Amino acid sequence: MTRILIVEDDIDIRGLLARGLEAEGFEVGTADSVGDALKAARDPAPSAVLLDVGLPDGSGHDVCRSLREGGFAGPILFLSARDEIRDRAEGLAIGADDYIVKPFEFDELVARLRTHLMRRQQAEAPRSRLVAGKLHFDLDTRLVTCGEANARLTPREAELLAMLMESLGKPVSRAEIFDRLWASQGGLSLNVVDVYIGYLRSKMSDFVRYGGPVLTTVRGKGFMLESRGPDFRQ
Repeated sequence: MTRILIVEDDIDIRGLLARGLEAEGFEVGTADSVGDALKAARDPAPSAVLLDVGLPDGSGHDVCRSLREGGFAGPILFLSARDEIRDRAEGLAIGADDYIVKPFEFDELVARLRTHLMRRQQAEAPRSRLVAGKLHFDLDTRLVTCGEANARLTPREAELLAMLMESLGKPVSRAEIFDRLWASQGGLSLNVVDVYIGYLRSKMSDFVRYGGPVLTTVRGKGFMLESRGPDFRQ
């Protein structure tokens, strides 16, 4: 679920925004000061931040600068009663994506928020092709090839292979795989991970003779794509 962090010291405005966004299907976190905002943005990081400029222990500008300097890439939208051009320009200059003047229409706020989230998601969209040495995986067609060997994967097998390729040379736990691929379906157990690992191993069995990777079980840690050739990472 998309999590929105609301940083607003006015309890009434904060409550209205939180209830409204929850009704729109967002998960909501709140903070009423610079210090609380920076703590709330750490773990888990929000998808976007709605940020008041005037806060009791500083400025929303301080929050915006700190988030950007810390690597936060999600949309930041200032909500402020300050409507001078220089105020808007300053907010955008320090890294905000938008500057909305109070009072505002809630529907317009939601529309702008969704637009910024969509643009950011499109900018961060995964590549359509993954390559690891001699292993080539087309995410659109779900065709994985290595030398003269190839295999067509099911959608879930494709998601599993992509996850393992993204963590090349590092083990991925059963729980992590399950949470990402199956937790939302309900009624399934961790054993489904082992079943699909078996499917993937079977389809990739011919890749080893062409210098491809081996899908190994790392005791106590999960599963890993492991190189058995010197040029696997090229």
